[in-house]
Amino acid sequence: MSHLDGGQRALLLRVARQAMTERGLEPDFPPAALEEAQHLAAPGSPFDADVRDLRDLVWCSIDNDDSRDLDQLTVAAGLPEGNARVLVAVADVSTSVRPGSAVDTHAATNTTSVYTPPRNFPMLPERLSTDLTSLGQDGDRLAIVIEIVVDEVGSAGASNVYRAAVRNKAKLAYSSVGAWLEGKGGMPPAIGAVPGLADNLRLQDQVAQRLRAHRCEHGALELETLEVHARLEGDAVVGLEREERNRAKELIEDLMIAANGVIARFLKGHDFPIMRRVVRSPERWQRIVDIAQHLGDRLPPEPDAKALQEFLLRRRAADALRFPDLSLSVIKLLGRGEYVASFPGQEVTGHFGLAVSDYTHSTAPNRRYPDLATQRLVKAAVAETGVPYARPQLEALAAHCTQREDDAQKIERLLRKAAAACLLSERIGSEFDGIVTGASRKGTWARIFDPPAEGRIERGQEGLDVGDQVRVKLTHTDPEHGFIDFARVTHVAVGPRRR
Repeated sequence: MSHLDGGQRALLLRVARQAMTERGLEPDFPPAALEEAQHLAAPGSPFDADVRDLRDLVWCSIDNDDSRDLDQLTVAAGLPEGNARVLVAVADVSTSVRPGSAVDTHAATNTTSVYTPPRNFPMLPERLSTDLTSLGQDGDRLAIVIEIVVDEVGSAGASNVYRAAVRNKAKLAYSSVGAWLEGKGGMPPAIGAVPGLADNLRLQDQVAQRLRAHRCEHGALELETLEVHARLEGDAVVGLEREERNRAKELIEDLMIAANGVIARFLKGHDFPIMRRVVRSPERWQRIVDIAQHLGDRLPPEPDAKALQEFLLRRRAADALRFPDLSLSVIKLLGRGEYVASFPGQEVTGHFGLAVSDYTHSTAPNRRYPDLATQRLVKAAVAETGVPYARPQLEALAAHCTQREDDAQKIERLLRKAAAACLLSERIGSEFDGIVTGASRKGTWARIFDPPAEGRIERGQEGLDVGDQVRVKLTHTDPEHGFIDFARVTHVAVGPRRR
């Protein structure tokens, strides 16, 4: 199939809808949910007595250029002795999405927004996610505010959680803010238009860097993966673009990790259950040890997050170009994250990759159902009312959300491969350098570097394992099924096989 023939957008949309349906997700909103959303109104003043009015602060959002489902705003203030107070406002979605409503029923079915090349499939109707419950610029909105005091070495201290009314003063984008913070671009006009925002963002950036450094000192992993997006022009896939990390993305990531930790500790302090986000001890630590050994480094025989982080820092300094490939291998070998419901007095599993024991997802309720469920728990704790979920219900919800997240990731991965197959269809017989990203009884997969696409090694896969470098020849593509097939040409192993 030539990418000039057109029709690829329609093909990808058909593949996306079919994949969602086969996995039990609903690609379309039920009529009752759309009807319900049309009759909702944004909560406005006068606000309830327990809602603080923080609309005058210099709140801003930083997200992708085209994002309209804005979940968070941030602002900071300097304190004596090098401390700082950071406020994260999270959209109050639960006020509009009531348990058992038609909108809630659909959201609980899918549990997540699904992002694919032809189009996105939001968890909530757009009237909510991009309007009534989105923290869009210049609109008054209700939010849950997480307040954190961070000291000069990046340790999070005193914190608070409460309801507030907020107003986004500037809708900003990762790309332009990141370039500005890194000194690679000018100040975005939207920042200059708001008095005091430039200095506030610099303070937020400083605090975020402190938080990151403190986490890393305690064993949090600094991994760097390549996020790839298909670029469509008209009906054709014309490129695969890497989305680079920058300081603006790190700023939001670091502040959200801190906010999620505060929410978990807040619920724990109120003897409430928590839907935790955990990554257990690595499933294939010995393979990570093998990779380190091949690169001339050493890791202890038992899983050790701090030792792994120090190894990763050494490798980033030694070979920044290949570091994303190493990161991808480590992520695959660590195993997947999952949601686990925990209850007062219960021993809990932490998050290996973040080196924290108290962590939940709470900062994206427009896009993830676990965050919406957590918001309901938080608001009940703030109001000192009963727990809104029974134990069996919360346990079942955690398992369901884990499965649905896995389903969504597989759908998104399929569509990335389908889009890549469209792009590569004219290059049968070409050779590429790549890295093995998966190896099991089900098959062996590799990601080629340019263009950044993943496919299955159908010939010559014997003896390959995650992290191996390979040269492969493209033998077949099938965009309809997301198939990209390779044959191994050469192979560079990463060390002895020890299981």
